[in-house]
Amino acid sequence: MSTSFLEIVELPDGRIALRRAEDEEALVTLDFSADAKAFLQGQHVEVAKAMLNVGVQMAGRMAEGDFSAEDEGPRVLH
Repeated sequence: MSTSFLEIVELPDGRIALRRAEDEEALVTLDFSADAKAFLQGQHVEVAKAMLNVGVQMAGRMAEGDFSAEDEGPRVLH
């Protein structure tokens, strides 16, 4: 991925997207259900920012060779 600036935006349909500042195409989108938004009491944008921030940091670590899946042990996705 290039080193351009990234921005987090809320799309007209309510999804949260991470994209390059100079591009309209989303690199990643998050879509919270109505139940999740209600549970988060309107703070879903803040949660999305935190999720995307950690993801970008992890991608940076991986690109620099500072992280590998073996370091973390077995991966359980749930």
